[in-house]
Amino acid sequence: MIERLVAFSVRHRWVVIALVALITAASTGVAAHLFRINTDVERLIDPKEPWRQDEINYEKAFPQRTNTVVAVIDGKTPEQAEEAANAFAKAIAVHKNLIETVYRPDGGPFFEKNGLLLLPQAELEKTTEQLVQQQGLLGPLASDPSLRGVMRVLGLGARGIKSGDAKIEDLDKPMGEIDRTLQTVLDGKPARMSWQLLLSGGESKTTDLRKFVLMQPVLDFNALQPGYTATKLIRNVAKDLNIDAEHGLTMRLTGPVAVADDEFATLSDDALLNNLVTVGAIVLFLWLALRSAPLVVSVLITTFSGLIVTAALGLLMVGELNPISVAFAALFVGLGIDFGIQFSVRYRADRYEQPTLEDAIRAAARGVGWSLTLAAVSLIAGFFAFLPTAFRGVSELGLIAGVGMVVAYLFAITFLPALIAVFRPKGEKVAVETTWLAGVDPWIIRNRKAVLIAVGLITLAGVPLLWKLPFDSNPMHLRSPHVESIATYLDLIKDPATSPNVADVLAPSVDAVPEVTKKLAALPLAADIMSIDTFVPRDQDKKLATVAETAELLDPILNPTRKPPPPTDADNVKALKDTATALSGIAGGNAPGNKTAGQLSRTLEKLAAAPVAKREAASVALTTDLGPLLARLRGILHPERISLANLPPQLKAEWVAPDGRARIEVHPKGNSNDDEVLRQFAAEIQTVAPHATGAPIATTSSSYTILGAFVQAAVTALVLIFIILSVALRKPWDVAMTLGPLVLATLWTLMALHVVGMPLNFANIIALPLMLAVGVAFHIYYVIAWRAGVTDMLASSLTRAIFFSALTTGTAFGSLVLSSHPGTASMGKLLALSLFFTLIAAFFVVPAFLGPPPKQPDADRPEGEEAGRLPGAGSKVHAEPAAVK
Repeated sequence: MIERLVAFSVRHRWVVIALVALITAASTGVAAHLFRINTDVERLIDPKEPWRQDEINYEKAFPQRTNTVVAVIDGKTPEQAEEAANAFAKAIAVHKNLIETVYRPDGGPFFEKNGLLLLPQAELEKTTEQLVQQQGLLGPLASDPSLRGVMRVLGLGARGIKSGDAKIEDLDKPMGEIDRTLQTVLDGKPARMSWQLLLSGGESKTTDLRKFVLMQPVLDFNALQPGYTATKLIRNVAKDLNIDAEHGLTMRLTGPVAVADDEFATLSDDALLNNLVTVGAIVLFLWLALRSAPLVVSVLITTFSGLIVTAALGLLMVGELNPISVAFAALFVGLGIDFGIQFSVRYRADRYEQPTLEDAIRAAARGVGWSLTLAAVSLIAGFFAFLPTAFRGVSELGLIAGVGMVVAYLFAITFLPALIAVFRPKGEKVAVETTWLAGVDPWIIRNRKAVLIAVGLITLAGVPLLWKLPFDSNPMHLRSPHVESIATYLDLIKDPATSPNVADVLAPSVDAVPEVTKKLAALPLAADIMSIDTFVPRDQDKKLATVAETAELLDPILNPTRKPPPPTDADNVKALKDTATALSGIAGGNAPGNKTAGQLSRTLEKLAAAPVAKREAASVALTTDLGPLLARLRGILHPERISLANLPPQLKAEWVAPDGRARIEVHPKGNSNDDEVLRQFAAEIQTVAPHATGAPIATTSSSYTILGAFVQAAVTALVLIFIILSVALRKPWDVAMTLGPLVLATLWTLMALHVVGMPLNFANIIALPLMLAVGVAFHIYYVIAWRAGVTDMLASSLTRAIFFSALTTGTAFGSLVLSSHPGTASMGKLLALSLFFTLIAAFFVVPAFLGPPPKQPDADRPEGEEAGRLPGAGSKVHAEPAAVK
C-alpha cells in the first residue's frame, strides 16, 4: 500500500506538490492569525491538582498578592532609602493603566506613628531608654536644627569631656561621621549624613538600608515578556526620581513577574544564535548524508512545510502555545527530518541499482515503507502518552508533536517522493555504504557472547548509581543567577526576614489566628510567623504606658517653646571656629577619640575659611535628614491604640480576606534555597495546615506532579509501543530486541548523569522521552532489516541514514547547550548524552542482541516488509547507474 501511495505521488507529482503548497499556504495564514504564546507559567499544571486548587483558592482570597513585581531599593542611609521608597511608591501609583496596586510593606504613616507598639516589650523598653539617654543631644538640635546647632552640640560634648562629665569614646563615632561628611563636601562631592545611624551608634544593618515596594502590574500574556511594558515604566519612574547609583541609591526588580520576564528574555537572547547554528548544521549533515543538492532541498522543503502545517494544526487544537509546547518545532525538525533522511538515503542506495529514478523511488518505498510506518506509529504513541498527565505544558506538547509526526510521516511518503521526481537528482556512481564500519559487524558476531557479557556487567555495575541520582526540584536553580531578578532573589534569601520562600496558611477567621499560630510555632523548622496579630499587638496597655512615660520626658525637649532665628553665614563661621577650638582642647592623647577630635577640628577650620557655598552645602549635608528625624520622633511618641477597625485598609487587606479568612505567613529556619530544607519545611507545615500554599509547598508539590507525569507518560509510552510492536512484529523476541537496547541506553544515560555530576531537573527531564522516541525509531529500522535477512547492517545505507539522522536530531536538540539559560543548557547536555548512548546501543548492542539474521527471512513477515539485503550492504553486484534518467 505504501509503495502504491508513493508511486501515485510520483506519477501525479505536480498535483501532490500543488495540493501541499495550498495546504502550506493556508496553514501559514492560520498559524499567523492564531499564533499566540501564553507565558503564564501557572497554566502549565492542571488546575485540578489538589495543591493547585489550594493555590487558586488562596489567590481568590488575596488576588493582590499574585503576579507581583517587587522593587528592592537600597540606599547609603536609612533616611535616603525610606525617602526614595516613599517617593517612588507615590509616583508609580498614579499609573493605574499599568500598575493595579502599590504597597509598602515596611513603611508609611501607620508605621511612622505606631512603630514602637509593634516591638516586643523588652525591645521597646531598650529603645525608649536609648532615646531618653539622647535627650542632651536632642534638645539643642530640636531648638536649632542647623549647622550652628550641630556645632553647638559638638561644643557641648567637647566641654563635657574636658570636665570629665562624658567619655571621649562616646563622641568618637559621631565626630568621625561628621568629619567624613564635611570632608566629602570640601572635596566637592554630594554628601548626606544619617542622623538615624548616628543616634543608633553608627551601626547599620541591611534591613535599615533596604526598603520594598510591592506592585501588581497589568500583564500581557500574549507577549514573550508579559510584564515588559510595566517594568519599563517602573524603571523610567525610578530614573526620573534619581534613584540610581550616582545619587547613592539602587533599585532592583524581582518577584514572580520580573523573574519570568528575565527568564524569557534570556531564552530569546539565545534564540537567534541557536537557530542559526541549528539550521547551518542540519544543512551540512544533510549534505554529508545525501551528497545531492536536489535531495537536500527536497528534504528541507518537506520538513519546513510539515512544520508550518503542524503549527497551524497545533494552534487549532490547543488555541495557544505555552513555554513548553513551543518546543514542538525543535521536536518536529529533529524527529520529522529523520523520515526524510531514511527515505532519501534508501533512495540513493536503490538509485545505484535501479535503471530509472521512478524505479528507485518505488524500491525505496518497498525498502523503508514498513519500518517508517512502524517508527511513526511508535513515535505518535509515545507522544500521545503525555495527554492524560497533569503536567499540562507537556501534555499539549505531546498532542502537537504527535500530530506533527503524522504530518511528517505522510509528507515523507507523498510530498518528498513528488519533489524528488520533479528535481530529478543525478544517479549514483558508487554504492551508498558506511565503509568505515564494514569490519564491525563480523567482529560483533564473532564476539557476540563477550559483547553481551560486557554490556551486562557494565550495566549491573552502574545500577547502584541510579539510587543516588539527584533530582533538583528547585526551579530557581534552572535560571541564570546573573540576571537582576534572580541575583536579587538570591540576595534576599540570605536573610530569613526577607526570603520569598515562605508558606501561607489560611485561618478560617481572625479569631482562629492565635490557635493556628501556636500550632505552627511548635514546628521545628518554623522561624518567624507573621499575621494580622503582628500589627494588632497584645499587651498594648503596658506598651502605651512605656511610650507615654518616654513622651513625658522628651516632649518638652523635642518641642521647645523658644527657638533662635536662623543663622547667618557669620553665625555659622563663628560656630565652626568655636567648635574647632573646643575640639582641639580634647585632641591631646593617643586614644582614637582624641585623634578624631583633632582631625575634625582641622576640618572645621577649613570649612570656616572656605567660600560660603561650601558652608551652605555642609549645612544641607548635615541637616537634610535632621528635620524629618525630629518629626518622626515627635510622632512615634504618640501612638494610637491599634485595633482591627483602625488598621489602614491596604494593610488589613494584606492579611484578612473579604470573606474573613486570615493569612498567616511562616518563614523557614535554615537555608530556604536548599531543596531538602524546603521539602522538610513544606511537609511540616502541611501536617498542621494541609491546604497551605507558598513557594516551598508549590516547589515540592510541583516536583511530585511533574515527576509523576513523566513516570506515567514513560510507562504508558512503553506499554503502547510494546503493544504496537507486538502486533506488528508478532514475535516477542523481536519486540524485546527492539525495546531492550532502548532501556539500556536510558539506564546508561542516567548513570552517566551521576558520574558527570549533573542532576535531573524540570528542564532536562523532558529530554528522556524525546530520546526514547528517537531510540525506538532507530532500533525499529535495524530489527526490520534483520528480520528481512540483511547481513552487514553497520556497513549498509541504513546505518548511514541512522548516523546522519542522529546528527541532525542531535543538532536540533544539542544546540540548546549554547544557551545562557541554565535549564535550557542542561536539557541540551542531557539530550547530547542520551543521543550518544542511543547510538552506542543501536550500533553495537542491537547487532549483538540480534545475532545472525534468520535463515528464513520471509517467514512471518508482515505485508510490506521487504526481504533480502539492503542496497549498498557490501554487495558488489549492481546495475549501471542511470545518471541521465
